[in-house]
Amino acid sequence: MNRTLLVTLLLVLAFLGIADSWYLAQSAFDGAQLLCNIASLDGCNVVAQSEYSRVFGIPLAMFGVVFYGLLFVAASIMLTVPTRMLYRAALVLGALGALASFYFLFLQLVVIKALCIYCIASLVISVLICGITFWLWKRFAPPAIVVVP
Repeated sequence: MNRTLLVTLLLVLAFLGIADSWYLAQSAFDGAQLLCNIASLDGCNVVAQSEYSRVFGIPLAMFGVVFYGLLFVAASIMLTVPTRMLYRAALVLGALGALASFYFLFLQLVVIKALCIYCIASLVISVLICGITFWLWKRFAPPAIVVVP
């Protein structure tokens, strides 16, 4: 895959993550019930109303909006200005997003004992983003500038 295609895929995934997180955040702010009647993944409202759904009083989904938004901005800039620092920032964000998503999955399975389809979607998006940012870093990040004294 070429760099432009991978960065474009990163943009699409970040946009989907923003949409997913925004829906969850809007529901948290409005107090509205989430639409989730997909097979056995119907615990969205249990998860969304748990004590783990807010950090410092802020819906966890807002952190998702910020996370995916930062990735979207980084990927947008990366299309035209592919700097090593941007590749590194995207890689770090991608890894942090995947780790956070796995932690939230653990909370759902072990502590809350309910699964949310929107959280699972965010997990899949985060893992794909992590893989793409790693691939971009390994294949396309400009080499480090070495200054020899």
